[in-house]
Amino acid sequence: MNAPVDIRGVELRTARLLLRPWRPDDLEDFHTYARVDGVGQMAGWLPHKDREETQKILDLFISQHKTFALEWQGRVVGSLGIEPYDEENYPELAPYQGRELGYVLAKPCWGQGLMPEAVKEVVRYLFELKKLDFLIAGHFERNTRSGRVIEKCGFRPYKVLPYQTQYGTVETSLESILWNPSRPGTI
Repeated sequence: MNAPVDIRGVELRTARLLLRPWRPDDLEDFHTYARVDGVGQMAGWLPHKDREETQKILDLFISQHKTFALEWQGRVVGSLGIEPYDEENYPELAPYQGRELGYVLAKPCWGQGLMPEAVKEVVRYLFELKKLDFLIAGHFERNTRSGRVIEKCGFRPYKVLPYQTQYGTVETSLESILWNPSRPGTI
């Protein structure tokens, strides 16, 4: 079952990153990386056409209270969402509390270990403080970089599912799961 999530007022720090709720003044940083070809497609969305499109997504991030802004060297360079997972695809998880992680990182930041650093901190927060039983993370079969992040963070392969992108294609999504090691009774 999807656990309730609300990150209002939550700030997480790693060696290099501040993970915090999005703010209205993040628009320019967000638009800078969201408009770049090759970034959004790895997560199922097209590059943002204009600031108005970025503003709509930013407004959702702010109002839904489930997506962290990743701040590095004073700029927002990505996002990490604690998304509801599709319960129909995982009926065996109904007795447990969990969520799905989704993330995007600005292209100039790829390959520097920032996303594994961010994901590990959010996993710690969700397992230690929020007491979730499990987390799911998926990536498109062709997105090996994202697959490496998931692997580095301890997730294990679980299912292969079709994923309908926002631009009308269907991708093969390799779904992985991570169980909270401190929660007795989980499978």
